[in-house]
Amino acid sequence: MLDTARKHISGVVWSVLAVALLAFSGGVTLAQELPGEGKTVRMARATWDTGWFQTEVYTQALEALGYRVDRPITLDNPPFYQSVGQGDVDLWVNGWFPLHNTYREAFEPGATIVGYVAEGGALQGYLIDKKTQQEYGITNLEDFKKPEVKELFDTDGNGKADLVACPPGWGCEKVISHHLDAYELRDHIDPIKAGYAASMADALGRYEQGDPIFFYTWTPNWTVGLLKPGEDVMWLEVPRPDLPPDQKELEDATTLSGVNGCVDDPCEMGWPANDIRPVANKAFLEDNPAVRSLLENMRIPIEDIFAQNALMNEGEDSAADLERHAKEWIEDNQEQFDEWIAQAKEAAM
Repeated sequence: MLDTARKHISGVVWSVLAVALLAFSGGVTLAQELPGEGKTVRMARATWDTGWFQTEVYTQALEALGYRVDRPITLDNPPFYQSVGQGDVDLWVNGWFPLHNTYREAFEPGATIVGYVAEGGALQGYLIDKKTQQEYGITNLEDFKKPEVKELFDTDGNGKADLVACPPGWGCEKVISHHLDAYELRDHIDPIKAGYAASMADALGRYEQGDPIFFYTWTPNWTVGLLKPGEDVMWLEVPRPDLPPDQKELEDATTLSGVNGCVDDPCEMGWPANDIRPVANKAFLEDNPAVRSLLENMRIPIEDIFAQNALMNEGEDSAADLERHAKEWIEDNQEQFDEWIAQAKEAAM
């Protein structure tokens, strides 16, 4: 009986050893490796801070897949699109299309647009304070050719209305420049191309003193959280649809219905609604099918981006705040987030 027991124990030991040897040699996987283990992702983020929340959410998603994510490098549009096309960085989630169509030659064929962060609903256009709009009946950029209108918004005495515009290199700067030429407004409107946040802070200060303000903005953005369209400011129309060559086919999409705070409905805003989309290096995606799956499936509702941007404007704008905001958003959407992670893991098998 003792011999039988010894033989049984010996058999169990050999079975355990056999499984261990198989596992060591790769024959049995005792624990599934995460697809990103041992790999690093070189993320970039845009210079506009309203896109940093999205970057942090995607960073934490990539980390959930086992990737090490370098601290995102902040880049203007031209250097990012050139870098991602050449493979110097792997991706960002701050593409605005069709606005960024102008950079396609810089990033194709080495990189590609993949998936959506937020599909539709990203608006752009020109606004003035509601008080001035109603008092003077200003409804269209064409009105800025009137001397009495230009004078209202001329803060430096050069005879032109000052427009808070976009810094050089931003996609919106190119479209604004095109509009000023197309509508023959160069002699009437002076675009301020300094840092956008600082220029808007200055405009907000003037507004609080009761002075007229004239600015370009996009949504989601803290500007329309503090200066609410329809209550504090009004969207103006443009004379007619007229876009740069890389967006010419979208001129029919610049007239939008139901725009809250526009001087008319439908509203000829001069800009088509945009999608916020990731752009990634093709070779990187081929080597990392889990990342491709994540980018293809993951979404962040534009209302959630707007809500986080409002928190940033209220002072919650540190790196720790961004990390916490992203973590809280993931926890609030845990079931959907886990599904995206599971799909990404499956794509890597």
